[in-house]
Amino acid sequence: MLQNLHIENIAVIKSANIDFTDGFSVLTGETGAGKSIIIDSINLILGAKPQRDLIRSGEEVARVSALFSELSPSALEALGELGLAPDEDGIIMLSRSVNIAGKSTARINGRALPISLMRDAAKLLVAIHGQHDNMTLLDPERHIYYLDEFASLESELDDYRRDFDRYTELNRRIGELSRGEREKTQRLEFLKFQIDEIESAKLKPDEEELLLKKRAKLQNSERINQLAHSVYASLYQNEKGTAALDKLRRSVRALDALSAVIPEAAELSSRLEGLCYEVEDIALCAEAFADDSEGDVTAQLDRIEGRLDELSKLERKYGDTPVEILAYLKKIRDEVDNIELSGERLDEATRERDELLPLLAAKAYELCEKRREAAARLEERITEELKYLDMNGVVFEVAIETQDVDKPEFTARGVDRVEFMIATNKGEPTKPLARIASGGELSRIMLALKSVLSDRDSLGTLIFDEVDTGVSGKTSQKIGIKLRELAKKRSSQVFCVTHSAQIASLADNHYLIAKHEDGGRVSTDVTPLDEEGRVNEVARIMGGINITENLQNTAREMIAARQDIAEQQDITRHQDVAGHQDIAEQQDTAKQTKSEGAG
Repeated sequence: MLQNLHIENIAVIKSANIDFTDGFSVLTGETGAGKSIIIDSINLILGAKPQRDLIRSGEEVARVSALFSELSPSALEALGELGLAPDEDGIIMLSRSVNIAGKSTARINGRALPISLMRDAAKLLVAIHGQHDNMTLLDPERHIYYLDEFASLESELDDYRRDFDRYTELNRRIGELSRGEREKTQRLEFLKFQIDEIESAKLKPDEEELLLKKRAKLQNSERINQLAHSVYASLYQNEKGTAALDKLRRSVRALDALSAVIPEAAELSSRLEGLCYEVEDIALCAEAFADDSEGDVTAQLDRIEGRLDELSKLERKYGDTPVEILAYLKKIRDEVDNIELSGERLDEATRERDELLPLLAAKAYELCEKRREAAARLEERITEELKYLDMNGVVFEVAIETQDVDKPEFTARGVDRVEFMIATNKGEPTKPLARIASGGELSRIMLALKSVLSDRDSLGTLIFDEVDTGVSGKTSQKIGIKLRELAKKRSSQVFCVTHSAQIASLADNHYLIAKHEDGGRVSTDVTPLDEEGRVNEVARIMGGINITENLQNTAREMIAARQDIAEQQDITRHQDVAGHQDIAEQQDTAKQTKSEGAG
């Protein structure tokens, strides 16, 4: 359940902190008040790409956070698999910030995480269904997903996919191993040439770095030697006997003699003696910096430059560093092994694939049978829901096209192609959904689909954005009843952004989105309405500018009657369903009697 939504500096919202409860809630407001901003803010939590004009003018950063509680067992399990367990109170908080440079930061329970992980987490908690989502109904590629969800085929699909993934990998391997002999011979010769070239170079991982250091030292050898010897002479030993170490040692002897008279001088002598050892070590280390290499410096530099040039040529061909070249060497050695053993491996892969094929086919056609069985039930359920939503006479069909069993082309979901078909008027043939349905019809079909799938959906929060677009007042009321029913059935939250008074009056909770002027700037607030506030807002939706007493009375009656309306509609609906079932049973009995008589 979405318990709290906090928004800062998003569009015209300076700051909004909204507490939500369960049940059916509506968000209303005048056009342009900022209802879409609420949806955009939640979409940020869902991982959406921020829009350029997202951040409130004059601000540096926009933030949104969403707190979820009372998570379902399936959501808890899935979050655990992602390594995102809620806190000890069972709460999980998703937050996101976006700065004016476009940089986005995602956090879950205060921990910074990749946006992809937030996206995976959020889709387990909340879903938004708007005009864009309705468009997914127009994509036949998505229809099989809806059918499989309705049929509860998760386990069967997982079992099938394990074999399908193996089958796909075997086909890929067979393709690689089946390349023409001439091509393989040419490739083998080329790879062996590369291997010989790299191996003959006798590369070492850190060789280039060491050569560059050696080159730098040789190029500055005269200066290095001069300075190193100077330090050695001044500290340790010189012809004049004036080295610092000589003077320090004389001082040690003097302090030793002094300690015979002044005992405290012994400590100073000991400290100074330690300093002598340190100076000696420094001098010897400095002397070691001098170039002790044998031979001509110019010749050494020539050898180093030659080796670096050789490495550079190899790097241009095989990798940017010796480490990358050696990694490439291992890769092409493995490829050579694969080519040389390709015949044996080809036979092995082909044999395994041929053994796997009938098992894969059996699982694919088992999926097909279950889909066809589920399709009939889905058609009946969707038709029932659409009839309730004033789409009488609509024929909804789930068309399943199955590939030939003799030459199947397996996909990740089997051998079926599923497409939703519809006829909006009696006597007309069904046609693809994309060619027939209007925007208002799509909204109702999506609502019907979500209602049918509600038992299988573990999401705690559903948001419908203007699902009432393009429908009449009567239909809007039924949509509101359906949304209310959906929330009750799921024991969860259902939100609806709406301009419909009928829908708004049926909600358990009502939030008003309104603009106001603050310090010369426009801001948007989100306010939960009490009973009287609801009356005024429903009246405004019905009447616009002029809110009369009659409108207020009508609004009050609509709100007061919401429970009775829902219950009455539910009774009527069940009576219709029962009548439909009775007719179906009578038809089945008649068919059976006719069949027996013919026999």
